[in-house]
Amino acid sequence: METESALAEPLKKTVGGTTAKVLADHLDLHTVGDLLHHYPRRYAERGELTRLVDLPLDEHVTVVAQVADARMHSFNRGRGQRLEVTLTDGSGRLQLVFFGRGAYAHEKKLLPGRRGMFAGKVSVFNRKLQLAHPDYKLLEEDSGQEEVRQFAGALLPLYPAVRQLNSWKIEQAVSTVLTSMEAIGWAGLADPLPASLREGRGLLPLGEALRAVHRPASWAEVHAARDRLKWDEAFVLQLALARRRAADAQLPAVPRTASGDGILAAFDARLPFTLTEGQQRVSGEIFADLATAHPMHRLLQGEVGSGKTMVALRAMLTVVDAGGQAALLAPTEVLAQQHHRSIVEMLGELAEGGMLGGAEHGTKVVLLTGSMGATARRQALLDLATGEAGLVIGTHALIEDKVQFHDLGLVVVDEQHRFGVEQRDALRAKGKQPPHLLVMTATPIPRTVAMTVFGDLETSVLDQLPAGRSPIATHVVPAADKPHFLTRAWERVREEIAGGHQAYVVCPRIGDDEPGGADAPDSGAQAAGEGADGEERRPPLAVLDVAAQLAAQPLAGLRVEVLHGRMAPDAKDDVMRRFGAGAVDVLVATTVIEVGVNVPNATVMVIMDADRFGVSQLHQLRGRVGRGAAAGLCLLVSEAPPASAARTRLDAVAATLDGFELSRIDLEQRREGDVLGQAQSGARTSLRMLTVVEDEDIIAEARTEASAVVAADPALERHPDLRTALDALLDAERESYLDKG
Repeated sequence: METESALAEPLKKTVGGTTAKVLADHLDLHTVGDLLHHYPRRYAERGELTRLVDLPLDEHVTVVAQVADARMHSFNRGRGQRLEVTLTDGSGRLQLVFFGRGAYAHEKKLLPGRRGMFAGKVSVFNRKLQLAHPDYKLLEEDSGQEEVRQFAGALLPLYPAVRQLNSWKIEQAVSTVLTSMEAIGWAGLADPLPASLREGRGLLPLGEALRAVHRPASWAEVHAARDRLKWDEAFVLQLALARRRAADAQLPAVPRTASGDGILAAFDARLPFTLTEGQQRVSGEIFADLATAHPMHRLLQGEVGSGKTMVALRAMLTVVDAGGQAALLAPTEVLAQQHHRSIVEMLGELAEGGMLGGAEHGTKVVLLTGSMGATARRQALLDLATGEAGLVIGTHALIEDKVQFHDLGLVVVDEQHRFGVEQRDALRAKGKQPPHLLVMTATPIPRTVAMTVFGDLETSVLDQLPAGRSPIATHVVPAADKPHFLTRAWERVREEIAGGHQAYVVCPRIGDDEPGGADAPDSGAQAAGEGADGEERRPPLAVLDVAAQLAAQPLAGLRVEVLHGRMAPDAKDDVMRRFGAGAVDVLVATTVIEVGVNVPNATVMVIMDADRFGVSQLHQLRGRVGRGAAAGLCLLVSEAPPASAARTRLDAVAATLDGFELSRIDLEQRREGDVLGQAQSGARTSLRMLTVVEDEDIIAEARTEASAVVAADPALERHPDLRTALDALLDAERESYLDKG
């Protein structure tokens, strides 16, 4: 059998039907190749006792430890038996518990002094870490059996496992597969790395790397195997992105250049402030892209409040000057309405094109959302189809089939991570030729993520705040251990309002009947359930409850109102208008105000249950204050214990206003998931070995190498093995994702 066909062999033919079914159902591993790319998470050394003190709660783990003692207990008047076994490793202790008649059999095996591998889900009982009914395998110190040699040899591979299949059972399946592969030889294995690249960087052949990562004889072999396999992932990913960039460069687009005396010039002349150096530089980059005959694909990122919307608006006006239309796609109706309102205000009479009193170079600015009335919607659609409206701001309603543009020249996507690629692609398809694309994100992105997630986009960074923006002081309010701090927080809110300012209070939930959804905390937040100490947590605080409590006591007499995603659009818009006009003192809201909301008079924000939000989301939220001349204040209220990971995360947010540093911290805690868009494409992760935070050098070098290969051989005709690997690692769904990106 050839090596390649052996890799495609269904696992049931190699490891048996039962094991193969568990591997497929719970780990999404179906073929020999899939299993070989299921790498060990870590390795345990013989003689090394894994640190029990670092065990994570609620995760399936495998530990190597020694039995300290084992005791049988009776309960229910002697009718029940419970065996409690204590493990030790010198750093901590872990309790095993077995119930029922089988406990006696375990008692005979788990004698003090015996050493073994134990696997199960970590929980807490009576403030002790424990594994209930764990699987285990004892290590015989004096045995020469092959099975013991594999487990207690130089290095023990510990695999990502599930309850249905523990680490050593996965290791047995991998061992079976490796034996069969070595029997037929690795020579015919297609290698995604060109020989010149592999040899020039001293990387292992693929077969040797796969053998070494699963059966390492030393740490040196582990490191060499990991280096090689990281290069595979980085290189194939960057190759796909390089091919996308090359293909985009061949597409036709209408060049869009501003006239010297058009709407852009008129807009710039009426600005009451000077653009920052960063805004001028980034605008220049965008204008140069818009003037080419190929579609712009550019990512615009920067700090909260750095003026991205201003840069995007000037790009949109450039396209209008050149006779085209520009669309701004926003993720929520609140943000779309806010963008529309602020753009109309900034343009003044320039937003009244074709209307009595409108400026000579003006255009019409329309809003299109799903909840608009039939008459207003019909007029907006007519303005877009005839070209009367040069600018349109909307939600996903813009991508509906009935929406037609006269000449769509630029698509600006705000907060791109909230849109599926199919949605963005549907809007881009509405142009007569591919429109230029500007993607904005208000969440700063580490360079490595930009090179992977947005590798087919040119990147512009705004790292300078406009003049007049005030600093934001951030403090953690430990509500559990220092309740008087929370009392002081509400006093500070009253002081700010007495000084003529306004406040936000942010909560993770809407109300008790909330089913979850868009207003729930993001993936970095921790919802109801067990907390860091394993005890049951109360549900997250809710907008409706908190607003009622504040109005009744600490903020009694103030004008307190609510804003959340389940309100009718007109009601949301009305609340935001009145808050912007100063008619509301305190706005109690969900994360619906996270981005785009601009009320310069709001100076203080209190975030309730702040530990339930992710780092980047907290940074986004606090960016809603300090937008005027007065200094901003953000108070992070939390009941998390002082030494907990949640408190450490909040302390990091309070310690810096550097969004790029916070995004790196956030990424390290969350991990990167599938950089090809797992949540949007449905495909399982493409990164098994590569870590975008730690492997920046490899990603950067792989980008350079991949670009050179594509420049010399766009169709990969001289690299058939590379084309095969690309097809295998980037299935049709991911390829489609990249095509639409």
